Amino acid sequence: MNPNNPFSLTGKTILITGASSGIGQGIAIACAGQGAKVLLLGRDADRLKETVKLCENGQDHGFLSLDLRDELQINAELETFLKQHAPIHGFVHAAGVSPTIPFKVLKEYQVQEAFQLNVFSAISMIQVLTKVGIKSSEGMSMVMIASVMSEVGEKGKSLYAMTKSALVGMVKSLALEYADKKIRFNAISPSVVNTPLSRNSEYRKNEAAMKQVLEQHPLGIGEVEDVSNAAVFLLSPASRWITGENMIVDGGYLAK
Repeated sequence: MNPNNPFSLTGKTILITGASSGIGQGIAIACAGQGAKVLLLGRDADRLKETVKLCENGQDHGFLSLDLRDELQINAELETFLKQHAPIHGFVHAAGVSPTIPFKVLKEYQVQEAFQLNVFSAISMIQVLTKVGIKSSEGMSMVMIASVMSEVGEKGKSLYAMTKSALVGMVKSLALEYADKKIRFNAISPSVVNTPLSRNSEYRKNEAAMKQVLEQHPLGIGEVEDVSNAAVFLLSPASRWITGENMIVDGGYLAK
């Protein structure tokens, strides 16, 4: 650990899903800003290349176009990719979908799709990382991007809440299961953040709904940097004694 900057990620390699836009892209940029080599996963290779350009810090960053909805592709390609860049010192699962579906019309295929992208893909990647990505003496930090919906409910968000609650429950148990290998597991649960995904949300199209969302956030709606800075902290040596936690980053949303 750099005693002058415990938040430094110099010499670290960080794997990030959902890195082509939004929170995942912001985390990649923030990690690179602290000196990390970043490995970017996402479906759109061209957008991943744009993120790589935004992360320029002299490191030889890597990216892999990967559809996390395709379990066979994950198993076939991810292990080879990680072996090329190992050891991996940190992992952030920022990819995900945020479905809004009334429970009474919820279909099984929608549940399967949401869990595959939000949860099952993370499980697969953690299993690969713990097999080929770690150098035992250095350990690793795993960060799952969850949501305040893991803590509270909202109409139409039952499926989303189920997937994010699964991530929070997972990190608590894995923190214990892998502590002897120096692998830390934590979650970050943001509330509404200004991302391309949230800017296209239905409430943005309705003045009354938007006003209600703003009133729910005493410090205002968050920015990507608010989440990416939290991720850098959990990935860095500054948080070396923190594991099994769900860090709430919500502008006061849950304080009421």
